[in-house]
Order: sequence, then structure tokens, then C-alpha cells
Amino acid sequence: MYRRATPGDDRTHRNRKEHPVMKIGILGTGFMGKHLARKLAAAGHDVKAANSRGPETIPAEALEMGARAATAEDAVRDVDVAILAMPHPGFEKIRPLIAGLSEDVVVIDISNYFPGRDPVNPELDGTKAESEWARDFFGRPIAKAWNSIGMVSFETKGRPNGEPGRIALPVSGDRSRDREVAMALVDDTGFDGFDAGTLADSWRQQPGSPVYITDLTLEEMGSALASAERERLPKRRDLSAQVFAERVGERASPDAETVVRIARALFM
Repeated sequence: MYRRATPGDDRTHRNRKEHPVMKIGILGTGFMGKHLARKLAAAGHDVKAANSRGPETIPAEALEMGARAATAEDAVRDVDVAILAMPHPGFEKIRPLIAGLSEDVVVIDISNYFPGRDPVNPELDGTKAESEWARDFFGRPIAKAWNSIGMVSFETKGRPNGEPGRIALPVSGDRSRDREVAMALVDDTGFDGFDAGTLADSWRQQPGSPVYITDLTLEEMGSALASAERERLPKRRDLSAQVFAERVGERASPDAETVVRIARALFM
């Protein structure tokens, strides 16, 4: 089921200089969005960043490596890749923009569904994977990436391609080209991309799964994805929210090692 990458595999271990420069629009400049803007601009990509409040409110930190502030409409105009770095409640506002993009544009969703934070979505409480729901909501192909890493790990644990112990991130999508582009960009942000197959199996990288915020390596990723138990994910996800709130507070950001230690105890 899973196409496990090995050193030298072109789908995952690419030399950064071989990655084409891409025009990228990022919608959302919260923690993950601003760091994606920084990392992808630093890798040489042409990056535009937008949020729901206007270009003048884009955090300066997001623009320090060369990304440009834009409106949402401008951010996804004439791009190769559009990245949705926002929770599900923000999708309705951008629906016409994303649905209207050319089929050639690779759309990458990095979000996760948390019922305690987001409005309850009965479809996501059933058997549909979150990324399948997003695909159907926008009426176009999407890929799923960067949703499985904790915020602090994403900011601080990126490593050069080929460095031992580099963290791997699963990438799902129904089109092989979408997965290939997303894995190349994951590499440019300092992590190994792992081809996790189609969106039908993307539930294996959702909150509560063994690969969610557990900072696994490429060698560990395939077996961890395979060991996921679908019916247990919602309970583990909700339990983890309670544990983190009790241990560090609802609004606090624990250090990366605390996150990984708790996540591995709960999810693996």
C-alpha cells in the first residue's frame, strides 16, 4: 500500500538544487502559515502570503525571507501551488477562489479537524477522511501535507536533506504529480516527504494516529502508517487535547520534546 522511500529515491530524497522554483500562494498566516512562508521563500520560491484581515496585518516575521504580503485573491493568482494554512471554518470564505483555480495548480491542505475548536462536522465524524471532505468541498483535487507535525518541531527541527534522523512527513493526494510537488516542498522546509498514497488512506495521518506529532523518521514512517486504527483515532485525538490542556494549559505551547513524548505515549 505504501511506497516506502529509500535513500536515492527520486520521489523523496531530492537534491534541493534540482527543485524548480515555484510560485506559491499561502492562505493563512498563523503559526504554520508564517513559517511556511519563511521556509519556502528561504528555499528560493516565489511566495505570496495572505490572511483574512488584509496584507497590512501579515506578520513581519512571515516576510523576512522574501515572501510578499498579498490579498487572498492576489495570493492565488498566477501560482503553481496554493497552500491552505487555516482551520476548516475559514474554508467557506475562500471556496470560490480555490474552486476556480486551474486544474494544473497544486492545492495543499495542511489543516486538521478538532471538534472542540471547530464547528462539529458530521461528515468528519463518520467514515470520510478529512482531506476527502476538503477535496469534495472545493470540488477539485488537493494534497495533504504538513498536518502531522507539531508547531515547535516544524519551526526548530528542520534539517538538510540526507542528514541522519531527519523527521519525515506523510503526503497524500489522488494525483501523483500533486504528491510529488508536495514532497519536494516538504523537503525544502527541512523534512523528508513520504508518499502515503491517495486521499482515501489519508486518515492514517490525521490527529490521533501513530504518525501525528510523533516526529518519526523516514524508516519508521511506513510501519507507523500501516499500524493506524481508524476507529481509535477520534478518541485518541480528544484525549490528547485533554492531556495537553491539563499538562501545559489550553493556550500554552509546550516544548517539542514534551509534545513528542506525550504523543508517542498516546498514539503509538
